[in-house]
Amino acid sequence: MNLYNLYGLILLFISLNIFGQKPLGQEDKLYNAIDVFTANPSAEALPNLKEAEIDFWKNPKPKSKEELLAIVVLNCNKAYYENLFGQSENAIKSYEKAWQLYQKNKLKNYDIIEYCLKPLGNLYTILGDYENAENTIKQYYFIANIEKNESQKVAAILNLSNVYQNTGNVFEATDLIEKTIQTEKLTSVQKGVLLNNLGANYVLSSKKTLAENSFLKAVSLLKNDKSQTETLANAYRNLAKLKAEQNDFNNASEYFKKAKKEFNKIKNKEPRKIAQFYYEAAFLSFKQEKITESEQNIQTVFKTLIPGYAASKSILPNQNSLYAETVLLDALDLQAAIYIKQNQPENALKSYSLALYIEDIFQSLLVYENSKIVTQIRNRNRIEKCISIYDSLYEKEKKSVYLENAFLLSEQSKSVVLKNHLNNSENYSREEKLILQQLQNWNTVIIKEQQKLEVADISKINEAIKKQNELMLLLKKKQSKNDTETDSGLDLQKLYSKLEEDKAIMLSYFFGASGIYKFTVQNNKITLDYISSEGSDFTNLMNFIRFFNDPNAITNNPQLYNTLGHIIYKKLKIPDFKKYKNLVVIPDGVLNFLPFEALITKESKTTNFAKMHYLVNDFNVGYTNSATFYLNSIPFSNTKKTVLGIFPVFEKTKYTLTFSKNELQSIKDNFDGQFFENNTATFSNFKNNAAQYSILHLSTHASSGDLEMPASIKFYDQEILYSELYDLTIKPDLVVLSACETGIGKLYKAEGAMSIARGFQFAGAQNLLFSLWKVNDFTTSVFMADFYKNIKNKQSYFEANANAKRDFLKNPDIPNAKKSPYFWSAFVYYGSIAQPEKSSNYIVYIISLLAVIGLFLIFNHYLKWKILTISRRKIKYKIILL
Repeated sequence: MNLYNLYGLILLFISLNIFGQKPLGQEDKLYNAIDVFTANPSAEALPNLKEAEIDFWKNPKPKSKEELLAIVVLNCNKAYYENLFGQSENAIKSYEKAWQLYQKNKLKNYDIIEYCLKPLGNLYTILGDYENAENTIKQYYFIANIEKNESQKVAAILNLSNVYQNTGNVFEATDLIEKTIQTEKLTSVQKGVLLNNLGANYVLSSKKTLAENSFLKAVSLLKNDKSQTETLANAYRNLAKLKAEQNDFNNASEYFKKAKKEFNKIKNKEPRKIAQFYYEAAFLSFKQEKITESEQNIQTVFKTLIPGYAASKSILPNQNSLYAETVLLDALDLQAAIYIKQNQPENALKSYSLALYIEDIFQSLLVYENSKIVTQIRNRNRIEKCISIYDSLYEKEKKSVYLENAFLLSEQSKSVVLKNHLNNSENYSREEKLILQQLQNWNTVIIKEQQKLEVADISKINEAIKKQNELMLLLKKKQSKNDTETDSGLDLQKLYSKLEEDKAIMLSYFFGASGIYKFTVQNNKITLDYISSEGSDFTNLMNFIRFFNDPNAITNNPQLYNTLGHIIYKKLKIPDFKKYKNLVVIPDGVLNFLPFEALITKESKTTNFAKMHYLVNDFNVGYTNSATFYLNSIPFSNTKKTVLGIFPVFEKTKYTLTFSKNELQSIKDNFDGQFFENNTATFSNFKNNAAQYSILHLSTHASSGDLEMPASIKFYDQEILYSELYDLTIKPDLVVLSACETGIGKLYKAEGAMSIARGFQFAGAQNLLFSLWKVNDFTTSVFMADFYKNIKNKQSYFEANANAKRDFLKNPDIPNAKKSPYFWSAFVYYGSIAQPEKSSNYIVYIISLLAVIGLFLIFNHYLKWKILTISRRKIKYKIILL
């Protein structure tokens, strides 16, 4: 017990015994605990607030609204000081608890926005939990709008802009601030604060002149208001950083001095803000090549944020002392850059490794998929720099371990969120799965309502956000403690063995900011190539991909297609390896939209599409999200295949799929199953039957969506967003998405496209066939007929896809124009490339053999019995004769 609690108890005892007052009530006890703590706050005294709360809940008496409000106030105060003392994760939990109690019990008479929701939204943003941040900010904007609290509305707009800025939606962030400045009645201070934020958006948009003007205007509006010292300091810091980026170090230093002067005026500064200031000082020193000064400032960052930090031989902190904090990330990245400048690549890798460790902690704290993906994108630049270092070390020392380490790091960035979900989904309790499903349902409500734009019901959106928030808090409480993150320890020896077994070569691409790294895994070793993405190289790649935006583009200019296809083939450094004919590609970035099969291996003058030299002529090409998926892929069984077919057809509408009927018939000719046509091809029929069939085939319409609208797929009765498929529980052998753009969606490097195919992968599908652009109804039906015929003939899905494309090109009934790669290369296969398991055949052989042996034994026994009977008869006959 600390002195303040002891003193409080003495006073309480005196008051009770001398003055005869009644004991303090529950509400008064809580406020007394708050008063005692805030009189002299410290990290060591924080548990006293926790104990006061525990005592409160131990009391079995019903809680009044006044008492519950006291608990809300206690948690808000506790959260404020937890954040002040660098315990941001605990602070979030306390704020969340306060907000949950306030909402659930419909409490009033407390500024919940100012003391809970604003700081909670800011903490979410700092920790990269952007979806929770956005939801929280929108909730308090809605409340502020109802209460006509203009200052809190402006604060919400400012903080929402920060969220958009951090998630890469710079246009939205800029547009939001510009419209607010133009349309709202603002005070000079409010306008200055918004202009400072707007300048930061302009910097990210490379509009440096507009950025400088915004910062300068902000300074002029804020410098005479003593209450805005911190914002003024931030404006000067932004100007200093801008000038440093422009190598104008004189002005950068002057602005930073002004920032420091204002910053020093701030009382009771949070450790995080102090550390942030020293990081910016370190960054400025680094840009000026004052390395010693920069390292001193970095050490101050570590001392400020890490209890017990002391630099020894290395400036780097101990990994066990690290936690989720973006300033620590920035400091470690800067220290790595210093090591590179000092020609210490191994130390740079150690510094980046610590930063990667912190990013893993961030990932473990997040609930929403989008927030996890954005956080993972932040990791990409760091991994790219590590790959570059390993590449340089290999060039100097020729040690293969450097290339192996580079490959493993690249693999860590591949579909991290999808991998983690599939790993953890087996461990989710029934209750957790239900909460996740409800979260997804409310998210769908929000998205579909937002699509109505001007006529959207804001109150409906807010109610959905509120429900989503309640479920998110519940999930955090229920979430299993045994959740495991993706195991990044890929076993290379097993990978080498599997590739040899599958007679395959693996090409894994890492699409970075400066270029493309290509790993080739073959012959029990890894090689690494760097491909520039500057100038004409990237332009050629994009122009080649654009050929598939229009069905006539290739037909109209086959020679240009031939030329560009060959240029891209050479640029992507695809090996000409005659030993194996199977190629596994792990694409990245825009390469996710590239049909590798249609690349040209040898340039020619022919306009006959069937005679062009395509990669599909040399290789069976398959794709996978990561080497881990390939290694862990489960060979599909050779048991009887059954198909669940969804064929809405949409007859007598503008969406009619005339040749979908042909596709249906060709599948029926080869496989048994259940086939839903026309008005029976509903989502509920699909969902209720999907788990019972080995192949799921959907022949319908789909859309890749756009920046606002997510990817979706049409059933007869409704359109389903890709994320609505997450809730399916399926383990089919194969999913065939015979529709337009089923592999296209909003693209995130490493994680891939947020597409319909992604939805099925999230639900548990391992092997998928899907399209990369708008497909033709007729040619799709022809391709699918060949594909299913090949499967019927015992080909693997991987081979069936490649051979169907070759069959298409050889088909004499298809005219040359329709043999354009646009029509035959749209469908790509992701999944296992192994041959079907033979184990089921062995069982049949064994059963047959046992049956033969059994029959032989029976026959042999019968034969012996017959001989014995005959012998006995002969003996008997002889006896009678005698």
